[in-house]
Amino acid sequence: MQDEDRFCELPSGMRICHRVHGHAGGEPLLLIAGLGLQLHYWTPLFVGSLVERGFRVVVFDNRDVGRSSRGKGRPPGLLRQLFKRIEKSAYDLDDMADDAAGLLAHLGIAQAHVAGMSMGGMIAQTLAVRHAPRVASLTSIFSTTGHARVGQPALSSLLKLSRPPVRSRDAAMARYVEVMRHVGSTGYAMHDIDLRAYAGTAWDRGDGPTAHQGMARQIGAIFKSGDRTQQLRRITAPTLVLHGDRDLLVAPSGGAATAAAIPGARLLTVHGMGHNIPDEAAPFLVDLIDGHARRASGPAIPIARAPSRAA
Repeated sequence: MQDEDRFCELPSGMRICHRVHGHAGGEPLLLIAGLGLQLHYWTPLFVGSLVERGFRVVVFDNRDVGRSSRGKGRPPGLLRQLFKRIEKSAYDLDDMADDAAGLLAHLGIAQAHVAGMSMGGMIAQTLAVRHAPRVASLTSIFSTTGHARVGQPALSSLLKLSRPPVRSRDAAMARYVEVMRHVGSTGYAMHDIDLRAYAGTAWDRGDGPTAHQGMARQIGAIFKSGDRTQQLRRITAPTLVLHGDRDLLVAPSGGAATAAAIPGARLLTVHGMGHNIPDEAAPFLVDLIDGHARRASGPAIPIARAPSRAA
């Protein structure tokens, strides 16, 4: 099922690494990963389940991670991030959404269903604003609007993320496990072996000890874009907002604000889910994305109910 890395040269000069899964005649679905995450974050189970539903699934490395192009600007240091002092020449979420639109154009996809998680949800939202005809439906997963009073991380999460960067592959795997154990789901199983495998592959595909620089530029893109609430009011694509009630990285208020800003959006809270997409939740989440896409394309279909999870 897993496709090989392919590359798309955009007019902006960006080179976007991507993979395409499923039959050429399938319904296009673009998945957009979050801050610092690479295209293999979307697991074979998650992607394969979507392919089985008839989707042609496109995943890609955002700029500054994995095998895609790196930004040219100086990455903002911790103090600049803290005070949101981002250089004027730095890229923003508009630029990252344009990357996604350019990738769809490169693949000959006029319109796609779009699902993004965390920062990827912000990019997906921005894509639906800037390139509305390309977005058949939007699913925003544990994301936010950029407003300073919603979706803020817990102090404990900020402290874990603000530590000095790791310098070895083993340390990167250990750090990723530790962070995900903190911000990830409490009501769904997580397996250290899978978390370590993701982080090890990310180290190999990315920049290793300097990968934090790309992540810092992506943080800068979020801060430079600011509060996007008014922009979100212009979204016309049918929108589903998903958020876990145990999210310590993007507080659930971010999902609620996103749904309130987008006309006609529906909000569903997934009990026991934190800031990750666990394989145990994949069947339910795939049902939601599939059902939402079909509702956007045809007659109304009742939305699935979230499974009950232990507190």
